[in-house]
Amino acid sequence: MLATMGSIDLAEPPEPPLDALPFDRSRRRTKIVATIGPASDSAETLKAMAAAGMDVARVTLAHGTTEEAVERIRRLRAIVPAVGILVDLPGPKIRTAPFPESGVSLTAGSEVLIVGADGSDSTASRIGVSLPLLVDTLEVGDPVALGDGGVSMLVTGRTAGGAVVTVTSGGRLMGRPGVTAPTGRFPLVTPTPEDLARVEVMVAEGVDAIAVSFVRSADDIMAVRAMARSHAVSGLPMVVAKIETPEAVAELDGIVATADAVMVARGDLGVRMALEDVPHIQKAIIKSGVRYGRPVITATQMLESMVTASVPTRAEVTDVANAVLDGTSAVMLSAETAVGVDPVGVVTTMARIAQRAERDFDYIGWGSNVGAQEIAGSSYSPARITAATTAAGWRAAVEEDAAAIIACTRGGNTARAISRFRPAMPIVAVTPIEHTVRQLSLSWGVDTLLVGEADSTDQVVWFAVQAAVHAGYARPGDVVVVLAGSPIEAEPATDTLRLVRVR
Repeated sequence: MLATMGSIDLAEPPEPPLDALPFDRSRRRTKIVATIGPASDSAETLKAMAAAGMDVARVTLAHGTTEEAVERIRRLRAIVPAVGILVDLPGPKIRTAPFPESGVSLTAGSEVLIVGADGSDSTASRIGVSLPLLVDTLEVGDPVALGDGGVSMLVTGRTAGGAVVTVTSGGRLMGRPGVTAPTGRFPLVTPTPEDLARVEVMVAEGVDAIAVSFVRSADDIMAVRAMARSHAVSGLPMVVAKIETPEAVAELDGIVATADAVMVARGDLGVRMALEDVPHIQKAIIKSGVRYGRPVITATQMLESMVTASVPTRAEVTDVANAVLDGTSAVMLSAETAVGVDPVGVVTTMARIAQRAERDFDYIGWGSNVGAQEIAGSSYSPARITAATTAAGWRAAVEEDAAAIIACTRGGNTARAISRFRPAMPIVAVTPIEHTVRQLSLSWGVDTLLVGEADSTDQVVWFAVQAAVHAGYARPGDVVVVLAGSPIEAEPATDTLRLVRVR
């Protein structure tokens, strides 16, 4: 590791504008992922959501065709090009046949017939299920949940056509909610062959991240990554592991170590495991993500009441704030922005809650206690050097009260490694790779600047500091911490730490 203290005289040509506005230290650091759907598809709404704080747009492949998803992705790129794009694979998700557009209400105590989907819509008395095998294996006494567990039922009998269930907890159903029932009687494969076919298409579209549903082991992540790698023309998408099964919880660290990011998928997790365990599992997932330097997305029902209401419940506000204080990298909106009455208002509300929570975040205490980054394997690796250098960079930034930490990076790993310390000062990721700029939209506290290619470490540092001053992150007299490596190394590692005073 090379650690030096020096200065850069920005009076030397090319001279940047020194009247740039200083960085606003009250800016939100927790990222916002928003699901795109019918309510948020218009160009006007997408632009307003980005302006309100949407950092990443989620496109779910569980609804509609792959062709429709491709069209949506291309529209996002054209309308909000700075926003990252996360696509969500359906996995072996079992869903109902569609309910009428106006929705259907089920009341507690009512009886419903569950049948294999036959092309008919679901009604209040007859619900079709996309996997007939599930219906065939249901037994009296089995629990069945629809959606994220809002509607629950119990199998009370069987007929020649299907299973008779009694509603134990009612609610309103729209679209094609998921079906959760005992599945141990037949195998479910993750990722499905359909998922892998979709990966090929999504890689060709240059999406920034692909979320894998119902992950059970690290092998599921490697299967998706192998498919992506075999079809990638330029940058690979990040592979995001959705933690929503008991098997994933049991194999948590192995999955997190293998994935590029993780999602706390509380909807399906909450109907597969005891509800009272979910908050504790959420905290464990966030801690594991931080240990391994992986972005963590906390998802599902964060502001659910705002699907129809103009303000969230107090419990929802507390939920979002607690996720921020727990150190989540990002918070996600689902139905709130996909089909809700005010997608822009929801993003605005989420941003306000996160920003307020960050004012009470213990930045020094967090960084002091975060511990060493977990790195797979025991021998030398560039990742180990990068982890050590970024740890030293955080300490230097705190001791010198640096104006910013500048992470020079190609693939984004340096910025993600310093992000795990949750520093109070801005993290500026400087990169020549546009794909990396968008992928870092998932990482806590990371702002990005696009620069040209460099031929040496000195040149990397010069371009980075110059770009940061241009953007207002530092001014003459400020000290910045710069993390960099050689741009010509075969195995690049961040092995240089410089404290630079801007003159």
